[in-house]
Amino acid sequence: MLAAPAPTTIPEVIERMHAIEAALPPRDGVAWFTRLYLAVTENVQTSIRPGAFRDPGFLERLDVVFANLFFSALTSFTADPKSAPRAWAPLCAARSQRRIAPLQFAFCGMNAHINRDLPVALVATAAERGVDLERARRVHGDFTSVNAILAATETAVKRSFATGVVAVADEALGKLDDRVAMWNIGRAREAAWVQGQVMWRLRAVPALGRRYLDTLDRTVGFAGRGLLVPLPAP
Repeated sequence: MLAAPAPTTIPEVIERMHAIEAALPPRDGVAWFTRLYLAVTENVQTSIRPGAFRDPGFLERLDVVFANLFFSALTSFTADPKSAPRAWAPLCAARSQRRIAPLQFAFCGMNAHINRDLPVALVATAAERGVDLERARRVHGDFTSVNAILAATETAVKRSFATGVVAVADEALGKLDDRVAMWNIGRAREAAWVQGQVMWRLRAVPALGRRYLDTLDRTVGFAGRGLLVPLPAP
């Protein structure tokens, strides 16, 4: 399943996510993130209709390139954990721990995917489609308009994850709320846009660009470990 050809359309991305979720144990940490990501992707697919965006082709392609980075990271970690991006290591390594709440797993995946993978996907998509990422106002407008869709999906899924899925004390739930309260999907995506613009400029200095991405990867991984601190025993 994970070694299948990379999806090239959003429906193929959704199909791959369903396959990943079906193959994993229900309480697996990667499965919790995949459920959130699947809901987000389905809502984005629904939103891409005639007239909704100025450059829907870019948005669709970005969605596919972005998702393939998650699939690639999961495949790499399964084959050899050391070969996977460090941003994904906390989620993949802690996925079976029972004192980590589903919401923590989901947000740890979002941290890795948005803060590390999204800038990479932006650069790759812009290069492929001949878009100058430093002057892409039309694309940035579409990129920003998606935030409301993602935030609404995130809120709904967060509510379902935090209700009835784990038996933890009120104190633990309070600490969990504190742990994820700092997350804001709009701010995270805007930061990813800026990171993408920096990486776009660094294409002229490949060695420095690689070091920059490596540093970003390690920093995002460090943040991910903080999101997965086990909750107190009930």
